[in-house]
Amino acid sequence: MSSTIRDILSIFNTFSWRDAVDIIVVAYLIYTVINLLIHTRTGLLIKGAVVLLAAYFLATNLQLRTIKFLIDYLFRYGLVVLVVIFQPELRTVLEKIGRTELGRSLFVSRFGTSQQDSQRQAIDIITTAAERLSSTNTGALIVFEKETPLADIISTGTTIDAEVSEELIGNIFYKGAPLHDGAVVIRKDRIVAAACLLPVSHNLEISRDMGTRHRAALGISENSDAIVLVVSEENGFISIAQNGSIVRQLDKNRAYQMLTDELCPENQNGGEQLPWYKRILDNAKVSKQ
Repeated sequence: MSSTIRDILSIFNTFSWRDAVDIIVVAYLIYTVINLLIHTRTGLLIKGAVVLLAAYFLATNLQLRTIKFLIDYLFRYGLVVLVVIFQPELRTVLEKIGRTELGRSLFVSRFGTSQQDSQRQAIDIITTAAERLSSTNTGALIVFEKETPLADIISTGTTIDAEVSEELIGNIFYKGAPLHDGAVVIRKDRIVAAACLLPVSHNLEISRDMGTRHRAALGISENSDAIVLVVSEENGFISIAQNGSIVRQLDKNRAYQMLTDELCPENQNGGEQLPWYKRILDNAKVSKQ
C-alpha cells in the first residue's frame, strides 16, 4: 500500500501545466466525438462493439476458444467492412468535428459587425417573404449555407447571385414560375442559386403528413449543417429544419429569431462572439441541461 501511495505522489510531483493541457484537450476531443456519434447510426455500432468486447473478455477468461476465435476474426476483418458500410456516417462525424466551436475559432474567421447586420437584414426580408407566401399557401424551400459548402447542391440549380428581396423570392416561388420547383440557396446575405435539388431524407420516423419539401429539408440538414426554412403548400405552415429535426408551425418572429440565433450568434453585451473557450463551456452547460 505504501509503495502505491508513493507512486501516486511521484506522479503529482512531476505533474506540470503541459500535462493539464494535454488531459483537457484529450478529454474535450473524446467528449466531442462521443457527443457526435450518439446522434448517428454509428452510435449503434459503438454499442455493438462494447457488447463484443465484453463477450471477448468473458470468452478469454472462461477459455471459450471457439467464441474467442470468432470474435477475434470478426474484429480483424470486420473493421474494413464496417468502414465501408458506415462511410456516410463517418464522413458526417468528421465534418461535424470540423464545425465545432473550437474548429471554427481556430480555422474560420468571424464575420464583422457589418456582415452580421446585413445578414440579419436578409433574414428579416426572407422571413417576411415566407410569411407572405404562407398566407397564400405558396410552397417554398430556402436553404441557408453555414460552414459546410453546398457547391454540389448549388450546381444542380440555376445560378442567380443576387441580393435578397421579397419580390425576387416571391417571383422564384410563384406557382408556375420556371424556378419554383426545388430550393433556393442563401449564402450569407445573397441568393446564390434557385431550383436546386436536395437529398430526400429516408428516416422512417418522419410524420406521414410531411411532403417532399419537408423530407428534402430534413435530408440536407442530415447531410450538412445547413438550416432550412420551409413553407408548406398544403397548409401554409412555416417550418425550420436543422440537424435532422424540424420545428413546425412557426410565425414570422419565431422563425427570424431561430435563424438569427444560428446564423448570427452574438453575446448579450454587444455584436461580437464570445471567445472559443467560453463558448465551449456554455455548450457543455447546455448539453447537461
